[in-house]
Formats: sequence, C-alpha cells, structure tokens
Amino acid sequence: CVLCGRTDDCTEKYGEKRTYVEYNLTVHYYCLLMSSGIWQRGEEDEGVDGFLITDIRKEVKRAAKLKCNICKKKGASIGCVAPKCKRSYHFPCGIQRECIFQFMEDFRSYCWEHRPVQEFMDKEPRGASQCTICLDLVEHLPVYTVLKSPCCKNAWFHRECLQYQALSAGIFFFRCTVCNNKDKFQKEMLRMGIHIPERDASWELEENAYQDLLHCYQHCDVKRCLCKKGRDYNEPDSKWEIQRCQYCGSRGTHLACSSLKSWEQNWECMECRSIFAKSGKYSKRKKRASSASTNSNGTPCLLDEPPPKSPRQSSGSPRSFLLQSPKMMCQNLSPCSHLEQPASNRVTVSPSPVMSNWNWSLRHKYLSQQRKEVCNILKELKLQVQTKTTRLNINAENIWSSALKGFRQRIFSPTNTIEVNFSNCKNRSKRNTTSASKHHFFQVLMLHLQNSSLFEGSFGKNLSLDFQALKENLYFEAGKMIAVSLVHGGPPPGFFSKTLFKCLVYGPENVKPVLEDVADVDVAQTIKTIKFANSLSSLQSTLQDCCEFLTAAGCLRPVTALCDKNMLVNDILIYHVIKRITLPLESFRQGLKTLGVLEKMQMHPGVFSSIFCYRPERLSAETVYNLFTIHSSSDVNKVEGADFWMGYLQDVESGDSVVTLEDILLFVTGSSYIPAIGFDPEPTIKFLHIRYPNGNRRLNCLELPRTKTYQQFKNKMELTIRNTLRVERE
Repeated sequence: CVLCGRTDDCTEKYGEKRTYVEYNLTVHYYCLLMSSGIWQRGEEDEGVDGFLITDIRKEVKRAAKLKCNICKKKGASIGCVAPKCKRSYHFPCGIQRECIFQFMEDFRSYCWEHRPVQEFMDKEPRGASQCTICLDLVEHLPVYTVLKSPCCKNAWFHRECLQYQALSAGIFFFRCTVCNNKDKFQKEMLRMGIHIPERDASWELEENAYQDLLHCYQHCDVKRCLCKKGRDYNEPDSKWEIQRCQYCGSRGTHLACSSLKSWEQNWECMECRSIFAKSGKYSKRKKRASSASTNSNGTPCLLDEPPPKSPRQSSGSPRSFLLQSPKMMCQNLSPCSHLEQPASNRVTVSPSPVMSNWNWSLRHKYLSQQRKEVCNILKELKLQVQTKTTRLNINAENIWSSALKGFRQRIFSPTNTIEVNFSNCKNRSKRNTTSASKHHFFQVLMLHLQNSSLFEGSFGKNLSLDFQALKENLYFEAGKMIAVSLVHGGPPPGFFSKTLFKCLVYGPENVKPVLEDVADVDVAQTIKTIKFANSLSSLQSTLQDCCEFLTAAGCLRPVTALCDKNMLVNDILIYHVIKRITLPLESFRQGLKTLGVLEKMQMHPGVFSSIFCYRPERLSAETVYNLFTIHSSSDVNKVEGADFWMGYLQDVESGDSVVTLEDILLFVTGSSYIPAIGFDPEPTIKFLHIRYPNGNRRLNCLELPRTKTYQQFKNKMELTIRNTLRVERE
C-alpha cells in the first residue's frame, strides 16, 4: 500500500486492497478513506471510488514528510483531529495503538489519548456477561476492546465481534442483537469507530439465496400412506391430491389417507394440533378432528405419530456466512481448571490483555449461574410430562439397540413418565424399576452417543457423515434421545463443539467453522498445508496434489495470488464441517425439537451452551453440601451433627474415605450425577435417633444418625453406603 507501506491483505481490518497496474498503484481502501489531506473530488467511477489518481499521489508526497508517532517511519497520512494534537500515524499503526476512526461525515480520526469514550455509570456492575454475538464472556470494563450498547442496560460486546457483524449485516440490518434498536445503536457504534458499510447484508447479495422458499411441500406424512404410487405422488382433483397443513404448510397428507372429502376441507398436522391442544385453543375443534379421524367403516385415521420431517431442500448451492470475529475462531482461553473444561479449546493466537486476565473462578461461577437458569427452563418443559407411564425394557448387554427399539415403539410418547426396567439376556433376571435405573440408563445412553459414529472429534464434537445412520434415521433418534434425557432427568451432554451448537441455534448458514472442527487427520493436514503455504508455487503444487479432493468438495478454484489461499481454506472448512453434513444436521435438529427443547435453545442460547458445550462440573464437597437442605427447627449451624456432615464430605473429597461423593449421591438419589433439570424433590437431610444412615430415594432424603463423635459418624456412613451399593451392583 502506497500510504501505509504494508503488504497485508485483510479486508476486515484495512478494507479492500486494490491494485491499479496502469497507474502502478496499490492502496488499502481504509487507508485512503482516513487520510487527512485528500477528498473525493471526482465522480464514483473516477479514479478510486471518486479519489482522483493525481490527488492520491499528492497525498503520498505529503505523507512522506510526516513521521508516524507509533512506528517512527515516514508516510503517516492520518492525523488526530483534536485541537493542538500533532500526532500522525499510519492506519494499521492506529488500529494497533487503539485509535478511533469514524467512518462517517468527515471521516475523523482520534489518537489514543483523545479518542471518544463511552460513559459508565458508577452504579453499573463491574462483573462479566455474555457477548450475544460470540457467546463468550465479556468483562464490564471501560476499555477499547469492549463496547456497551446505548439502548440496553446489560448488553456488552467485544469490539471485534461488532465490527465483523457490521461488515456482514451492512447498514440495513446492523442493529442491537438484544433489543433490535437500529438508529440509536448505529449512531453510537459509528461514534466509537465501528465501520458500517453502506450496502445490503451479505446474505441478501447472494443470487437465488432464497430459491428454496419457493418450493411447495408435496409429501404425505401420515403414519401409513395408502397411495400405492408413493408418498410423493400428487394428482390434483383426485383423492390422491396432497393437502398441506393449514397452519404450518410443512406437513402434508393425501386426501384419502386422512379421509378428507375435498381439498376445501381444512387439515392440521399433529404438531400444530398438539400446540393448539396445549394452549387450550383446540378444545372446540377436538370433536370435529376426532370424527374426521375415523373413516366410514370405523377404522381410525393413521395420523397418531407422523414420521419426522425429511429435509427436502437442495444442498447444492453454496451459501454466504456471517462474518465473525477471529476471536470466535481462534480464542485462547485461560488454562482450564479440573472442575470445568470447555468442549473445544481453540488456541491459535494470543488473546488481548483483557482476555488473558480472566479469572477462571469467575467463569466457573458464571457457568453455575447459567446452569441454574437451564434447570428452571427444563422444569417448565417438564410440565408437559403426564403421570401415564411408558416402560422401557433395556437389555443391560446392549443398551443402545434396546433403547432404540423402545424409543421407536408405537406406544412410546415423550410426554409420558418413563420407567426403565433392566434385564440380562443370559438369565432374564430383571432389576426393579427405580429412579436409579432411569438415571443410570440416561447416563449410559449419553455416553454411548458421545462415543458413537454419529459424532466425530476428540473434545468438542461435531456431527459426522454416516450414510447407514442417515438411512436408518439415527440422527433424528439421537436428537430425540438427548431432548428426552434433558427433560426426564438425564445428564447434560457437555460434548458439543461451539460450531455444532451454533449451527443448531442460529442455522448453519450463519456459522463459520474453524480448523479445529475438522476431525479427519488427512483433511486437516491438507488444510494446514494450504493455509501455511509461503509461496505461490508451493500453494499451486499443494493444490495439484489434492486436486481430486478439491474437485469432489466443489472447492477447486483458480489461484493467481498467495492471498487466494484464505478464501480456499474457508471454502474447504465450510464444505467439510457444514455442507457435507447438511442432511444429518437437519435430521438431528428435528429430533431436538421433541418436547420443545430446540425452541428453548434458540430462545436462550447463552444458558444452554453451558450444558451442551461444557463438561459437567466435578462433584465437590461444597457442591454436595449446598445440594442438600437440612431440615431442622433450629439454626442449621447449631444442628447437632451438621459439622460432622460437612467434615465427612471434605474427607471424602480429599480421598480419606473408601466411598466417593458420587457414591453418596447415588445412595440418596439413585443418581451419581446432578441432572440438568435438577432433582425432584430437592435433596434434604434429617438428623434422627437411628443406628445407621438411610437413603430414601423416593423423597431424595438422607436420614443421618446422631453420634457422639465424628469417628462414629464416619464409620457408620462408610459401612452403610459401601455395603448398600455393593449389593446393588451385584
């Protein structure tokens, strides 16, 4: 660039890098816009967007006499507009030194000392909240890297996140992600140096981007289709004409399959019918629906449990993706403690000083708070569960097959109370149906899903492409199992990558994958070779070696400059991580819709990421102690034996015991983990005049003996818990 002297080609930071061979001129667009001694004196089609070539050369000569106050080199074309301030600098140097560049009106620039700042009220909390763009924590500090929304009290953002969002959304769609305010939000962001391009959003500029919306749904979704020519057959003005749901339009039925006399008769799919039933607005229509569901000879209509929607959109056309902050792709988190580990740790560049000083205990506290909110949301969803029970007979030697069979049985309903009965195929012995069986079943089921062929990756997992599983509709069943597990007291998954979670919540078209999402070693190595190619010849040689792979992925493109590798890497990542698994992802999303779990995830993405993308916290003495409520008429601190209980938990945590904290929890509740929905009823403790402790799993109540010494208390606890669990395991 003739103005800053750098060869960097980063459109997001410095604007488009343009080269004019006929004028022997290369310039960054932002360097040109912010230069202090040049104005647009031409028309838009003259020179460089109205900047005449002669004016640009004059500005280069003027800047050659000025020394940059940051790098101490000549060519500083930008000056601070503050009165009496004589600082000059290059545009990239100003970015590095945290100067403010206002992309509006006179395109003013402010140095690090005179830059505008946001006003912070003294009463505002100085904690941390979640950036609603990247879902990571942002501290409430008056620093350059953090921006506060002018229209929402508790909306804080990373500057980089806002800048990438603005470049993607453009002036028509860039607004506050919390309250959707546009005018006030844009005015403040422009003042604070966020560049909002005057163009349409990136997703609106793609040709035929919404062509799929013109597709008219034509498929019979009833449980048993009567048409011999198949579910997709549609013959207008006959009994085989397909009638769509009058509410959602995304389900269909042949007239004959639902006993409809003509297309003028309205029809509702089971999903919409259930929504109306829950809202109480369907009661008047119930009699009519029940009469319509029975044909002339008394046979009930086969609409009870329609199959999941099959994705029918074409996955061929490439789609644009929202630009995201590099911080979202290559963030270096503080070293993870043994209590909490994020499902995916991506470390490629050094973080900003604010990020590196995060207190991990703050993150732990924040995740605990988020999980409490998830617990309350799941309890709302559990209100759908009825007292009617569905029993799952699970073979202990083949839990996955028997679970799949149970979830697919005709009488299974997610809204019924689930009972689990374990059996052994060798001796057909059955274990009693208890809450312990159900907790153990969901725990083993989630562990199987995590290690199954449906997912790939080591820590933060993404969906894999398994054609056999796709054929057997296993992705749908996996999503359904996770949703049912969360609402019925199972453990949080905790193994999703952030990319997979964002695809589920925001849609795959709004997600930009990173290299760490690629589980295939060969593909990852190919991407790395392309990404770190240091010359055009080595890049072209690499592309020639992997020509077949790039052709199959639809990513083969002519490469004329070394900078083309960035776009190529991005295309490969999008294909391998997202486009390749379009069908599994859609099927998995349909399964997660069970009991309304996906809808709640989309409404509260921040809180649900705490149980999907982060491993459950390890049990600690403090966690178990706070989990139980001590029932006593007097002060808890004065209850006889309460100090023995806390001391015993600390001994167990430190390893001075033959039992574990998980054993204690299992002894009382039947579960060795804390469910995402919490325990119902909440665990309690009673100190009674009894000889040995007793765990009442029906009430989640731990009855403890009153003893004179701590050693007596500890001996009785260990003897009872160890023997009880040993007998159960045998």
